[in-house]
Amino acid sequence: MSKGEKILVIDDLIATGGTAEAAAKLIELSGGKVAGFIFVINLFDLPGNNLLKKKGYKTTSLIEFPGH
Repeated sequence: MSKGEKILVIDDLIATGGTAEAAAKLIELSGGKVAGFIFVINLFDLPGNNLLKKKGYKTTSLIEFPGH
């Protein structure tokens, strides 16, 4: 990865946001910038998506389901 390179993170599911947040930290520690996140499924009643948005990340999901 080049310093300042923009990375788009694509994942199947966003629930609590722990894995996505860890991926963002690894990208940033490596000198990259997170361009955004794309998830196939957002479990909208769990805090993950809102956590990422509050940290300033752009997120998009294809499908929304309740998490319980």
